[in-house]
Amino acid sequence: MKYTTLPHSDVRVSKICLGTMTWGNQNTQAEGFEQMDYSLSEGVNFFDTAELYPVPANADTYAETERIIGNWFASRNNREQVVLATKIAGPGAYTAHIRSTGFSPESIHQALDGSLQRLKTDYIDLYQLHWPERNSNFFGTLGYVPQENEEWKENFEEILHTLYQCIKAGKIRHIGLSNESPWGAMKYIALSEFKNLPRMKTIQNPYSLLNRKFEVGNAEVAHREQLGLLAYSPMAFGVLSGKYRGGKRPKNSRLQLFPRMARYNSEESLQATELYAAIAEKHGLSLAQMSLAFVTDQPFVTSNIIGATTMPQLKENIASAALTLSDDIFEEIDLVQKQFSNPAP
Repeated sequence: MKYTTLPHSDVRVSKICLGTMTWGNQNTQAEGFEQMDYSLSEGVNFFDTAELYPVPANADTYAETERIIGNWFASRNNREQVVLATKIAGPGAYTAHIRSTGFSPESIHQALDGSLQRLKTDYIDLYQLHWPERNSNFFGTLGYVPQENEEWKENFEEILHTLYQCIKAGKIRHIGLSNESPWGAMKYIALSEFKNLPRMKTIQNPYSLLNRKFEVGNAEVAHREQLGLLAYSPMAFGVLSGKYRGGKRPKNSRLQLFPRMARYNSEESLQATELYAAIAEKHGLSLAQMSLAFVTDQPFVTSNIIGATTMPQLKENIASAALTLSDDIFEEIDLVQKQFSNPAP
């Protein structure tokens, strides 16, 4: 396993991070336990979850993923072996069953205490804001359209002050962002410097062969400010595994179970996937491992968040950490990128 550190810290994390959002929906607790046992045995010491999980989110399964992880910690008595990341849910109709008060001080304290209880721990290594409260272009939206009479009032400093209280209380060690824009990331970084407040260490945004939006704006911020990308959906909801090629919908696959989760299933995405599959085959690689290795070795990526619903998938994904793609492969990938520059924003 390859390792790095969370930026601006001495926390050592594996370049592969175990994503957990299917546990409690597509996966049982027993399967979650098996995935965590195997991942830790293979050197994966970084787990990512969220109070929102499992996905798709609903009131019946709210926070079940955190409960599964907490039960595993209690069963294995190994909390200190894992760098644990979780997130407070942002506001919106999608999370109305959780709360409607955004990132107010009360919300942050309530959400954090709930996560600590479910995870059966007294601290979180990395606590993240799942998405911005304000009107912004995240979750696949390209253009920014200003909202007249937007109710949001800038509260970055208040959020950092609240998180600082949690850090001083020993409940959080480090903080990060998710689904954030370059403007939002720089606002937090600037305030942390000017006001001597905790610094955002990471940003968890989508990044894959089918979605390289991070390279526009955020990659420069990541490089110049040492804000580490935790890349999510590196397999584009499984599209880059190749299992949906030819119009297939394998039983119990995400697109078969949840057809509306088709962010990475545009015609351009499917065409690009065929070209990427040809590159992988030419060089004797699986499409999945080439796709993951591409993400893992990007200079702005701190860790690559994988997710799997079966053990064979998990083993293949973790094994990708041992791969280093040749310059020839990167050049061929970039030729496809020029042809299909943004198939799945």
